[in-house]
Amino acid sequence: MAGKPTLSSRRYEALIQLLRTANVVWEASRLFFTRWDLSPSQFNVLNLIAEHPEGLSQSDLGRQLLMHRSNVTGLIDRLEERGLVTRKDVSGDRRAYRVVLSRAGTGLLQQILPEYRERADHVWDGIPPENISSLLSTVERVSDNAISAVAESATKGPTGKAR
Repeated sequence: MAGKPTLSSRRYEALIQLLRTANVVWEASRLFFTRWDLSPSQFNVLNLIAEHPEGLSQSDLGRQLLMHRSNVTGLIDRLEERGLVTRKDVSGDRRAYRVVLSRAGTGLLQQILPEYRERADHVWDGIPPENISSLLSTVERVSDNAISAVAESATKGPTGKAR
C-alpha cells in the first residue's frame, strides 16, 4: 500500500504538471499562430512591442521574454524581413536601436488579438476568478524561485561546491 504523498513528492508532481501545461499551451499557441505564419515567440515580441510605442531595445526584449539576446536577434530579423517591425536608431548612440511595431505589424496584431483573447478566455473556463489570482501569485513565486535556483547552480561546479 502506497504511503501518504509527502510535501516533496507533491511539489515534484506540481512542477512536472506545470511543465506539461506549459508545453500544451505552447503547442496550442503554435498551432493557433500558423494561420498568420507566426511562432508564439514572434507573437510575444509583437505583443510586447505594441505595449511600448516608443519601442524596446533588444536587451529589454530579451529580459522580458527570458531569452538570450542572440535568439532575440533572429526573431527581430525575421519580423523585420516581413515588414512587421522596424529598427529605429537611438539618438546619441550609433550602436543602439529600438525595435518598434510597423503599420503592418499593428494591423496584424489587430487582426489576431480579438480571436486570441477569446480563445485565451476559454482556457480558464470553469475556474473561479479567485483561483486564477491565486495561481498567478503562485506561478510568479515559482518563477522567481526557479531563477534563483538557476543562478545558484550557475555559481557551483559539477560537484555542487562553489567555484
